[in-house]
Amino acid sequence: MKQGLKFFFIHFFVVVFFIIAALAYFSPVLQGKVMYQHDIAQYTGMAKEQNDFRKSKDQEPYWTNSAFGGMPTYQLGANYPHNYIKKLDRVIRFLPRPADYLFLYFIGFYILLCCLKVDYKLAIVGALAFGFSTYLIIILGAGHNAKAHALAYLPVLLAGIVLVFRKKYLWGFVLTALAMALEITANHYQMTYYFMLLVLVLGVVYLIYAKKEKQLKHFFISVGILLLAVTLGIAANATGLMATKEYADWSTRGKSELTINPDGSPKEDTGGLSKGYITNWSYGITESLNLFVPRLFGGGSQENLGENSKSFNYLIDKGLPRSSALDFVSGLPLYWGEQPGTSGPAYLGAVIFFLFILGLFLVKGKHKWWLLFGSLLSLVLSWGKNFSILTDFMIDYFPLYDKFRAVSSIQIVLELCVPILAILALKKLFKDKVPQADKMRSLTLSAAIILGLGVVLFIFKGAFHFVGAADDNLRMTGLEQLPEMLRLDRKSVYTSDLLRSLAFALGTALLIWLYLKEKLKMNFLIIAIGVLVVVDLVGVDLRYVNNDNFVSKRKMLEPFQESAADKIIAKDNGVFRVFDQTDGFDSAKTAYFHQSITGYHAAKPAGMQDLFDFHVYNGNMSILNMMNIKYVIRKDKEGNSFPIENPNANGNAWFISQLKPVVNADAEIMALDSLDTKNVAVINSSNFKDISPLEYQVDSTASISLVDYEPNHLTYSSKNSNEGVAVFSEMYYKNGWNAYIDGKQSDYFKVNYVLRALNVPSGEHKIEFKFEPNVVVVGSKITLASTILLGLVIVGGLGFSFWRSKKEEEV
Repeated sequence: MKQGLKFFFIHFFVVVFFIIAALAYFSPVLQGKVMYQHDIAQYTGMAKEQNDFRKSKDQEPYWTNSAFGGMPTYQLGANYPHNYIKKLDRVIRFLPRPADYLFLYFIGFYILLCCLKVDYKLAIVGALAFGFSTYLIIILGAGHNAKAHALAYLPVLLAGIVLVFRKKYLWGFVLTALAMALEITANHYQMTYYFMLLVLVLGVVYLIYAKKEKQLKHFFISVGILLLAVTLGIAANATGLMATKEYADWSTRGKSELTINPDGSPKEDTGGLSKGYITNWSYGITESLNLFVPRLFGGGSQENLGENSKSFNYLIDKGLPRSSALDFVSGLPLYWGEQPGTSGPAYLGAVIFFLFILGLFLVKGKHKWWLLFGSLLSLVLSWGKNFSILTDFMIDYFPLYDKFRAVSSIQIVLELCVPILAILALKKLFKDKVPQADKMRSLTLSAAIILGLGVVLFIFKGAFHFVGAADDNLRMTGLEQLPEMLRLDRKSVYTSDLLRSLAFALGTALLIWLYLKEKLKMNFLIIAIGVLVVVDLVGVDLRYVNNDNFVSKRKMLEPFQESAADKIIAKDNGVFRVFDQTDGFDSAKTAYFHQSITGYHAAKPAGMQDLFDFHVYNGNMSILNMMNIKYVIRKDKEGNSFPIENPNANGNAWFISQLKPVVNADAEIMALDSLDTKNVAVINSSNFKDISPLEYQVDSTASISLVDYEPNHLTYSSKNSNEGVAVFSEMYYKNGWNAYIDGKQSDYFKVNYVLRALNVPSGEHKIEFKFEPNVVVVGSKITLASTILLGLVIVGGLGFSFWRSKKEEEV
């Protein structure tokens, strides 16, 4: 009983400590402030119509017309029936955002290290090292909440896998299933996918050792248990997964019907994203050393250089006021690596990096090998186009690898593995069974490697050019020497951060040496290393995410300010779309105030993207007409935005006189180049073979109009003395939209590459389009059954453990 109480209180106070640490770093949340996150601001714009409808109707629309001409809300925070795992997740994330994610980082990694039989004191140090890893903090600043959310549950998922292989089958199963369910709920499948590559590496290493140790039976039992647990965890999120898969096939992540590019050249044949798009963010090979030295390649695309920089002094010499010069150098592009841009380095910490090297010498057995190979695989794959042999192989032959962009993100595997091995190195250091000579030799070799790496980086500093991709643009400001000053600043931070990292790493080596010489107690060493880890990582983290990132809560709830043009358009009570040419294709500002054909999302509707690539970027107004763009926003010479009403917009629906058949998608999209969309619609006859007739009589009395609008329920009134075809300015999405004429379900079809069309009988009719996704109905049933089963397993496990403990007490 005493042991149980001690166990409880230790972990309870550890949890309290992590809560305090998370709130301390993000202390402005205690004042009611929130972090300004670009991606979350964009999400707010995308989800505005959905959230407003949810509040007014108390139901889910599952569709929004506010962005990209219309799309499902499956990736915009849709709430599904019986999603009790999501409710559990909200209970776990009880702290104000983003402190909740930082707390999850800490507690998840702590659980993992405890399952690896690491002492709680070392587990605390490891949790702090993982949680304060610079990349994990930077993604919070950027608003990549789903990514952070998914990363936070990966250590717990790995902990369940470790428990199963430790023959803790019951609780390993429970933890794996529950963690997998929470991981899928986080809704960032790219991170989950990359983690599964690590699990494959772990599985291969464990299989080799199982064969060597004649434990193949245990290995395959463990694999079977894990497969069942993972399946149960996935099934508990069936609705979201099925809906996402359905949408992904329709989005830019799916296989395109097109075989040509806008210029007529052959399109790269891929089942997902193009190789160029996948590898656009590829880590430079040498740049990877910023895992050890944070600003080896400048740090971020916007760095605050301060008043001690060459750039600041140059601006002062040019006559700029001190305040203006400080503002100017607060966001200069210090980064000069190979990526298009970055918010900051994926810095692991010099202390942790040194301990990882120590672990390569000191740690023996399977844990060392899967952690090492997982780290190396992650690193090499993050190089993307800079190591094209392996990257091309993965894209061409590895399932689903081509569905994800920004291959540099795979370094999250490395972010997970390195601190694990670092803490295992400390655990090994405190083992009496390890000979003192082995410990000293490992320490000496590790220190020599770190020192040698530092010397090499100093020697080869002259081989780097320190020139950024955007430097030439700075000359356009009239400050001719600014790029040269910036280059000198890059050299300066290269040297200062290199010396900084060496100091932290060699300082750690000195502390361990003092411990091995019995001049420092174990607990003091743990505390000292913990302090070094926090000072090292937090010192870098604060360069990129600090109190300046926080704003009033209202600014995030209302991230976009209504312009004069928006106010003018808002006076029009009709249902139409707006195209803001001043805002670009990748912005949700227009979607926040109006219905739009633009938006911000990693998986855009493929059809709309194609329309932009082939026609909108080339100024084809007929596309804007058929999408019912009633207003176009432009800027005048003074930079003020103003709306232009488009008198040629086709409206919400219209009757056409002709269907023009073509043989494939290529011909269909090319036909839009000169199509009179008001009177003619083009149809891909290979997909819709039985549509007839192709010619229709449309007299002056024929009309069709939208009489009631909800994002998931559109009601029209039609009047036509002849049978005809009506075209609707709504995106065609067969998986959920149902058409009804006078209450009777009717078939509809796709025209003009993206729009819906419907055969309408003569006379007066009520036409409805209702979004009734079957995937939600079916998925919810699977989710409910799986969640109940998972709950029964957890309750059964608790009951069994209680029964066994009582039985042991009786004995």
